[in-house]
Amino acid sequence: MQIAINQPRPRHWSVLAIWMSMFGRLIGIIVGMMLGTLIADDHSQLLVVRDAAGMERPVKTKADWAERVSQIRSNMQRVMGPLPNASEAVPLDLQVVSDVHLANVSRKKIYYRPEAGDRVPAWLLMPHTATGGNKKAAMLCLHQTTKIGKDEPAGLGGLESLHYAQELAERGFVCLVPDYPSFGDYDYDFNRRGSPYASGSMKAIWNNIRGIDLLASLPEVDASRIGAIGHSLGGHNALFTAVFDERIQAVVTSCGFTPFHDYYRGNLMGWSSDRYMPRIRSLYENHPDKVPFDFYEVIAAIAPRGVYSCSPIHDSNFDVVGVRKVFEKADGVYQLFVDANATKDGAPRLKLSTPDAAHEFPRSEREAAYAWLDKVFQATATEQKND
Repeated sequence: MQIAINQPRPRHWSVLAIWMSMFGRLIGIIVGMMLGTLIADDHSQLLVVRDAAGMERPVKTKADWAERVSQIRSNMQRVMGPLPNASEAVPLDLQVVSDVHLANVSRKKIYYRPEAGDRVPAWLLMPHTATGGNKKAAMLCLHQTTKIGKDEPAGLGGLESLHYAQELAERGFVCLVPDYPSFGDYDYDFNRRGSPYASGSMKAIWNNIRGIDLLASLPEVDASRIGAIGHSLGGHNALFTAVFDERIQAVVTSCGFTPFHDYYRGNLMGWSSDRYMPRIRSLYENHPDKVPFDFYEVIAAIAPRGVYSCSPIHDSNFDVVGVRKVFEKADGVYQLFVDANATKDGAPRLKLSTPDAAHEFPRSEREAAYAWLDKVFQATATEQKND
């Protein structure tokens, strides 16, 4: 009988097999992590939330969505730096340095203090009909990238088509028009020693939040009806502020955004200056795949509050194709709030207008946006009364 004898392999073969097995497992882990990252970084997938263990589950309830919003805010702060703690807010110390009475509006030049050692220059436009017994809706009005800053929305220069603060005040809104840091009368050194801000964007957000504090403190303002409006820089500045301050009930953004992949074919250099978000350059290499948030999430995080976007089809800065994608995805989130998805007279809380125009805010679009604000705030007042 022939017996088969198993010859032992040399020891180095066993060691090699072990190393190959371990290497294979390592590659599997790395690939799995990469795939997980790709899924997590698809910012258009709004209705997915990740738990503390890194497991994903679908967003089905308002509570699920609140958890998702918390994560969006955290990821925005990874890029913009931390939002200051509200408990550290100092007294606003409002100073009025001039007061001009026009036909229907008073235009006050003011300063308010967002934090120790800093003052924000602003215009406060107050309709003559606004009183403690006749409280008005209020708007935070944010300017575009322009040297004169706040003067343009207030009607004191620049493009007439961007005098929206003056126009809104004439319609009966109390309007606060601050300078963005480094524009208008607001000298600001983004690299000053000891600054707590990692970005101009977060500094502006905090200034705007303190501006909302100011509006809410005025006896002529109905604090339940506060909104924000802006064009270009002001357009995304208004959106960013609304994500972090839920007192803003409605946002009008003109030429304010497109997803990062649709912004100049993914070249994010324009977002990365010290005035905006320098970490996009220094940490995320101006690459949209690496930035941990996107405008899909910014718009959706405002739900169920109102968002009206004027996004012209010839805007060379913010591609309307990307804007349409954002609104299509964000609509799924607004459907979680069916009861608040439209006002009682049918004005949608999520409204996209795409006029045949360039990087501008045409009169017809401004008038439509103002009418939309009237309806949203009227619905808000009715809801407050019913409650």
